[in-house]
Amino acid sequence: MRVLICGGGVIGAAIAYFLSRRGATPVVIERTKVACAASGKSGGFLALGWCDGTPLAPLARRSFALHAELAEELGGGWSYRRVATYGGWASAQEGARRRTGGPVAWLAEDAVIDRRLGSPETTAQVHPGAFTTALMRASQGQGAELRRGTVTGIVRAEPAGRVRGVEVDGEIVEGDAAVIAMGPWSILAARWLPLPGIYGLKGHSLVFATGTAIPAEALFLEYQEAGGAMLSPEIFPRADGSTYVCAVSSDSPLPVDPASVAPDPGAIERLQAMCRRLSPALAEAEILAAQACFRPVTEDGLPLIGAVPGVPGAYVAAGHSVWGILNAPATGEALAALILDGTPTIDLSPFDPARLRPFDPARLRA
Repeated sequence: MRVLICGGGVIGAAIAYFLSRRGATPVVIERTKVACAASGKSGGFLALGWCDGTPLAPLARRSFALHAELAEELGGGWSYRRVATYGGWASAQEGARRRTGGPVAWLAEDAVIDRRLGSPETTAQVHPGAFTTALMRASQGQGAELRRGTVTGIVRAEPAGRVRGVEVDGEIVEGDAAVIAMGPWSILAARWLPLPGIYGLKGHSLVFATGTAIPAEALFLEYQEAGGAMLSPEIFPRADGSTYVCAVSSDSPLPVDPASVAPDPGAIERLQAMCRRLSPALAEAEILAAQACFRPVTEDGLPLIGAVPGVPGAYVAAGHSVWGILNAPATGEALAALILDGTPTIDLSPFDPARLRPFDPARLRA
């Protein structure tokens, strides 16, 4: 079976991997490059039970296990490791409190760590871009194809018939099924398919070269800036000697071309000032990347995973918000089973695209 996957992010790569492992022939169609957007610029944090009590729980728990299995089966290479995770708070104003020893000794002395959020048994991390690239490479080793181009339409056997291909830069690429997995750019497919809205929330981040100065301790903090504004920084030291920090989000418009995404004016400067205050190790480290990306979100906060209503052979997997890297493996495994067997490996009904009204394509910019 030849399955056309529109989008070379972590979700598309995971679908391609599990399809190719089953003997199908996925064709991943990517406009820019693999992991060019959020899949290459996110934190890569993984948690076993942080989605418990929500519809995401089975997806997250299966994915957490699959991450460990994939690192074992494919030989890693994407900095997978288990981490301890802590929470606390800090301020731009120096305080009188001083810590001696204990966890997270690399923070400023007056930063407060007041809770443990996860252990190496329940939290982990990957380098997201390397993970996505490795999945795509493994898929190609199993027969998948990677094609560069911009998706410009869905081709059906007749006006109301089954999907028979995808239009790429005006040329028809034939296939037996098509999957929309373009992150927030999946909303463009509302021109061709009855899909709910998928929107982009912009986030900014810095990546530092910290070497061995920061151990395997992930942080979720509350931070008060000098002007009183509150930020929620997330800090993820990686096994490759880099440390990822994010904290500043915005509602900036989604550009048509993923390659044109750039940080908002002032956002990186705010991050730099915060990092200098939070940790001497960050203040002294070289900045490897100052970047921005758009996380895909839906109206109700749950991803769209499943068959597109009324269009045989059309599927969608997008809108995973902050849990895209975590939930990619189980999404790929379940959707591959749905396409090939008609039955997913886990219950996908909470993510059925039919639960939300279709987006009006007239609202899209030309």
